[in-house]
Amino acid sequence: MFQDPPGGGRAVAVWSIGVAVYFVAVIFRTSLGVAGLDAADRFHVNASALATFSLLQLLVYAGMQIPVGLMVDRLGTKKVLTLGAVLFTVGQLGFALSPSYGMALAARALLGCGDAMTFISVLRLGTRWFPARRGPLMAQLAGLVGMAGNLVSTLVLAPVLHGVGWTAAFAGSAVAGLVVLVPLVLFLRDHPEGHGPAPVQRGSGGSVGSGGSGGFVRRQIRESWAEPGTRLGLWVHFTTQFPAMVFLLLWGMPFLVEAQGLSRTTAGGLLTLVVASNMALGLVYGQAVGRRQSARIPLALGTVGLTALLWAAVLAYPGDAAPMWLLITLCLVLGGCGPASMIGFDFARPANPPERQGTASGITNMGGFIASMTTLLTVGVLLDATGDNYRIAFSTVFVLEALGVSQILRLRRRALAREAEPERVSRACPLPDAAGREGP
Repeated sequence: MFQDPPGGGRAVAVWSIGVAVYFVAVIFRTSLGVAGLDAADRFHVNASALATFSLLQLLVYAGMQIPVGLMVDRLGTKKVLTLGAVLFTVGQLGFALSPSYGMALAARALLGCGDAMTFISVLRLGTRWFPARRGPLMAQLAGLVGMAGNLVSTLVLAPVLHGVGWTAAFAGSAVAGLVVLVPLVLFLRDHPEGHGPAPVQRGSGGSVGSGGSGGFVRRQIRESWAEPGTRLGLWVHFTTQFPAMVFLLLWGMPFLVEAQGLSRTTAGGLLTLVVASNMALGLVYGQAVGRRQSARIPLALGTVGLTALLWAAVLAYPGDAAPMWLLITLCLVLGGCGPASMIGFDFARPANPPERQGTASGITNMGGFIASMTTLLTVGVLLDATGDNYRIAFSTVFVLEALGVSQILRLRRRALAREAEPERVSRACPLPDAAGREGP
């Protein structure tokens, strides 16, 4: 019988190291969001080419999710996190020093590759070090820390960029990657003693890179995807995450400055409001889901519906610009997208055994980033095609939300019925172990 990890102070310390790496990765990931207009001037590119920066970064990120999940399941958290930290630090430094658009693209791709290795690793740390009943809260807390990294980009990197210039700002921020590498290498452990994962089943080939390794990969993906909970998790993540991701990662600042006529300072304040709302709502969503699993679908669909309503109100508002109170409300609602996307992992987690958690999390995590990539590119293309008509360009949001909602409604009954089966209930809520500790 699977026994819950003990949690406690050491678990918090180890988990905090992993979360610090993710925190820095998010700073680097979102740094372009406050530098989009500067990047366009520096590299002399239009809206479509500017969108390619974020698109390529997210394409690499999304494409790496299943490989990273497999790596975490096979190699463990520490090795994957260490490699990720090295890659995103080199990518950020390369972006600072890039003299051309092509080299800057390559640097963002490298950054995206390293960034892709962080969040799934942190989720794995949470499941290995904390009791299962803490899973939803630990996932939301990890997301909250990530949004704090976004906040640093908005509040710190933006004024530094305008104060000391492009190269100094981005190269200086790369030092943070070196700072988190030290405790990661010295102190992080994959799991508490006595709570290691089950031995990896090897095929007849026996060694990594052989036919046995290929069999492991195919089995992990096939069995994870076969679970309705994994697929439902992917579509929940797909539908909820991308409106805020697109807004914060690239198009929020240009939309607020060019379409709504706000100053950069005011626009930066609204981006900060999205992040602050995300951090506050993350705690609320985590507690709600942790206490009542039946709240997952209503929270996810409610967030999608409210987001669509506010975007429609802003885009359809008569006149050249929406009033400030409506933009503030939009930003507050966008803050719920990140916490709602974390609900996807709460469907994938109980659907898969511990040895498959990394792969299942990788599949789930692809959803929102596929949607974000699609929207980033489509908005850029439509802006160029329509002469910067943001109302038409941002209408893409409604198309993807409608697609995602249809898939959630299609999969929800099957996933919930599968989750209610006895073996999955016992996995999500372990029985008391030999020492008498209660499961969640």
